[in-house]
Amino acid sequence: MSAPTQGRGARLPRLAALALAAGLSACMQLAPTHERPAMPVPGTFPGGHATAGTPAAADMDWSVFYGDPALRDLIGRALKNNRDLRIAVLNTAAARAQLQLRRADEWPTVSLGAGAARQVGTGGKITGTYTAGLGVTGYELDLFGRVKSLSDAAAAQWLATEEARKAAQIALVAAVAQSHLALSTDEELLDLTRRTLATREDSLRLTQLKVDNGVSSELDLRQAQSLVESARVSLAVFQRQRELDRNALALLVGEALPPSYAPPRIAAVTLADVPAGLPSDVLLVRPDVRQAEQGLAAAEANIGAARAAFWPRISLTGSLGTASASLSDLFKDGAWSYAAQLLLPLFDAGRNQAALTVAQVQRDVAVASYEKAVQSAFRDVADALAGRSSLADQARAAQAQEAAEDARYRLVKVRVDNGVGSSLDLLDAQRALFAAQQASLQTRAALLQARVGVYRALGGGWTPPTR
Repeated sequence: MSAPTQGRGARLPRLAALALAAGLSACMQLAPTHERPAMPVPGTFPGGHATAGTPAAADMDWSVFYGDPALRDLIGRALKNNRDLRIAVLNTAAARAQLQLRRADEWPTVSLGAGAARQVGTGGKITGTYTAGLGVTGYELDLFGRVKSLSDAAAAQWLATEEARKAAQIALVAAVAQSHLALSTDEELLDLTRRTLATREDSLRLTQLKVDNGVSSELDLRQAQSLVESARVSLAVFQRQRELDRNALALLVGEALPPSYAPPRIAAVTLADVPAGLPSDVLLVRPDVRQAEQGLAAAEANIGAARAAFWPRISLTGSLGTASASLSDLFKDGAWSYAAQLLLPLFDAGRNQAALTVAQVQRDVAVASYEKAVQSAFRDVADALAGRSSLADQARAAQAQEAAEDARYRLVKVRVDNGVGSSLDLLDAQRALFAAQQASLQTRAALLQARVGVYRALGGGWTPPTR
């Protein structure tokens, strides 16, 4: 009875040691506690306003913000086919696989092995050896959290790539919308230029008749010719710009534009309104800011791994199996073995300290990068809000100027038709009206572009569409 008692007594210290090691592995963490740095920006956005009952941009699906069915179709195609977004998705998949690799290091690797050997001894006698069993090699007891810290760093890096994917989608959705609006502007400018060219050509023919009959001078004729050629130059410029914008939109969509695609008129475009909100609410949901914060978390986890390198590292190797000189007797008797190895750094010429210093400096860099991301995001939102506000005033003024020039042109034309005004006054009125119409159209388009910019800057565009 004494032998079994001694066996149990011999196993108790080993079980206690294993329990202690497991407990230490579960609770020992040398990585610093993650704390989000204070936001180095003002408490409110300049020019920001809140609209009662309006959801935040980050909570508004792009299919709700963009009311045009043709634009929604283009965005849907881009989300499926755009190569930049596809690369961002693949980077996320690679980071997730890297995380799985790191997490696998937290568990022992168990292998099944079997072997057979035949050899000829002295006297020509043939002997054989057969083996089979399970083995665990080099499993590290993570007493000080080194492996866990590396796994945490990989997890943070994966989350950072996920935020980068969201940022890529936000940028893509906004770029498609802005290219769509640019094409709408191109089409309207072309239509306006064609109508202006037709009007100027009529004026040129009338001026030519007056010159032929001695009523007008050659100066009037040359002025009319100049205005016609100026309209033709503008027509060529806008045609070229339309083709360039179509090519840019096709690249964003990732395929040829549908044959039925026709950009709407600027006046028909509707965009939902979004409030600015507070920086603490807005900036922390922007993917680029969240990506920077995950980079900081990864740097902090690397500090934990660098600190753990100063402590002992214990690895276990074990096997459970059987061996026999005869294949038929292979599984009659079993055998097992295990071994533990402890490695404690005594002298490494400052390698571990240098690694810790690098990790700490990288954490400081990550803090600065996070603060810069917050400041850049704040400026992005502030610029977008300023553009939306000032362009609204500019659009109203440009529209009023267009109305004034149109009224002026009509009055001058009446005077010329009644023989009171001069042809030069009429030509000048035509030129001024065309410039005012262009400015008004382009300003209205810029205002819509600015509203898209506000939606993007506030973090809108990455949520999936509502079906």
